[in-house]
Amino acid sequence: MTSDRPFVLAITTGEPAGVGPELTVQALAKCLASPPELAANALARCRFAVLGDATLLAARAQAVGLGDAWRDLLADGRVRVVHHSLAVPAQPGQLQAANGRYVLALLDDAIDGALAGTYDAIVTAPLQKSTINDCGVAFTGHTEYLAERTGTPRVVMMLAGGGLRVALATTHLPLAQVPGAIRRDELLETLVILNHDLMRHFGVTRPRILVTGLNPHAGESGYLGREEIDVITPALQDACAAGIDARGPYPADTLFQPRHLEGADAVLAMYHDQGLPVLKYASFGAGVNITLGLPIIRTSVDHGTALDLAGTGKAESGSLLEALRTAAAMAANAATHAQSIADAATATTRAPRS
Repeated sequence: MTSDRPFVLAITTGEPAGVGPELTVQALAKCLASPPELAANALARCRFAVLGDATLLAARAQAVGLGDAWRDLLADGRVRVVHHSLAVPAQPGQLQAANGRYVLALLDDAIDGALAGTYDAIVTAPLQKSTINDCGVAFTGHTEYLAERTGTPRVVMMLAGGGLRVALATTHLPLAQVPGAIRRDELLETLVILNHDLMRHFGVTRPRILVTGLNPHAGESGYLGREEIDVITPALQDACAAGIDARGPYPADTLFQPRHLEGADAVLAMYHDQGLPVLKYASFGAGVNITLGLPIIRTSVDHGTALDLAGTGKAESGSLLEALRTAAAMAANAATHAQSIADAATATTRAPRS
């Protein structure tokens, strides 16, 4: 990427019966209508490709009182619709399996564009997993689908908001399966990905990562479980030997305090409901879901399709707006990081030989 080329963010509008289409309109209207605020962040150099049905987007914009604003956004030139036709007309709150493949088509288009360099990042509005499964396609979620489509063997789910970044060692598993899913080599891989992407996408020079234990009181020296002794601590030792500043394991019930988190760049929690309740309490409605480890940048909202709010104008666009801001900042940091590596390689090549 040249330094003066705008970043292009692709927005997949998600489940057509949900709030995704209208939140896209609302978020774009807000971020492009505030020049003083906009000029202070990476969104100032972004263009937006909205992937969805053009008629649906216009109708939802009209329904939430933003019909004129939406037409102005499209006329401005910074926002364009990449049209995909719905299989059947969508009604707010009414799921239709026939539109499941439409939702996947939006995601496929965004992924292909990001891999080709057409898009600098993908921002995904929420989708309904059941709709996709009901149309005959096995689907477990955005994260898994992105990993499969990009050929990425391991990805890491991280949520950011409220001044916190919380990554997960395991994601959507029944609680009974979590201990068996925590393995030394995979924890190390997760820490490597987290450390690398904090540097590449967030501009952190030397990340400091705090790691929770699995058991109460981090196992209480083995009396409440041995995973900390047998798995987590050895993985942390491996990470430190690889040059990663990873510390722990800490009891999860006391780690999320300002005095412990001071100076930390991220927390790695062992399972979904260990780390995310704290983060969502601090930031719900303005949190961002980020997939680390991919060859592309992807951010998303911290909520679902909110079918009961679709078409009412009552849904809050704060999380999607924050996802856009985060994607723009990640794209800018990635460009800077890549340029730094290129400059270092050039300097090494040009250095005189002794």
